[in-house]
Amino acid sequence: MGFPGTWMTESESVVYRVVPKCACSTIGQIMFYSDHGEFFNGDIHDSKDRMHKWAQDGSQELIEANVRAHKSYAFTCVRNPYTRVLSSFFDKICGIQRNGRRYRGNLVPQLIQKYGIEVGGEDGKQEFDQIASFRRFLLFVRDTIRWRRPMDPDIHWSSMAGHVSTFIVNGGTYDRIFFTEKFNEGMQDVLDHIETPHKVDLAKIPRFNESEGHGPKRLHPVEDYFDDLSMHLMWEIYKKDFQLFKYDFENPGNKMPMGEVDLDEVHAKLGD
Repeated sequence: MGFPGTWMTESESVVYRVVPKCACSTIGQIMFYSDHGEFFNGDIHDSKDRMHKWAQDGSQELIEANVRAHKSYAFTCVRNPYTRVLSSFFDKICGIQRNGRRYRGNLVPQLIQKYGIEVGGEDGKQEFDQIASFRRFLLFVRDTIRWRRPMDPDIHWSSMAGHVSTFIVNGGTYDRIFFTEKFNEGMQDVLDHIETPHKVDLAKIPRFNESEGHGPKRLHPVEDYFDDLSMHLMWEIYKKDFQLFKYDFENPGNKMPMGEVDLDEVHAKLGD
């Protein structure tokens, strides 16, 4: 199994377990900058060198040796499950991707046909009932996660606990798990614990939101998308995410965490 989704700076100053839709583009660029004094030119997910990634064959042995020996400070970042799944819907389902096409080829036509989802036409710019379509998308998400039908769950909407756990199960230990909603505070704490070839001034770092502008703008407050049934589905799908990462399940309108992540609890419950 190894350490899928794990990135490490070339200098081995820090190790990061990517959780999709949780500021990963910005974090990756900060890591890249901390080594090289410049940002990667393009989407950091496309980089093939100058930063170690598990998906690159030449990086795997180095990452594995580092993580198993806990040689470097290791961290990840999480996000409110309500806003994360909404972001996945607008970016991946309604949006045109950076290659100019729909996400995963025939996925969107399949959703339109099987679940009655609307996505704003060919270019994603026409008006449609966002709330009704999102709730149908949530049914699809539940089906992929619960029954792996009509496809396996996608990394952008599979649970954060699932992503976070692979690192632990295979011998990794987190030193910090912080919140997208308190990004500067959490990222600064990570930077305070590591030594990097180039100093990072967080106040001067732009936000690399690579998914922004892909899809239609969300027209309503978060809580409007979630009725009783949707909340029931959210609990069925993301119960561990709410519990372990201290997010408010009862109030979809409250995006802020209700407490700090208990690392001992995370390692105990996700280390099975």
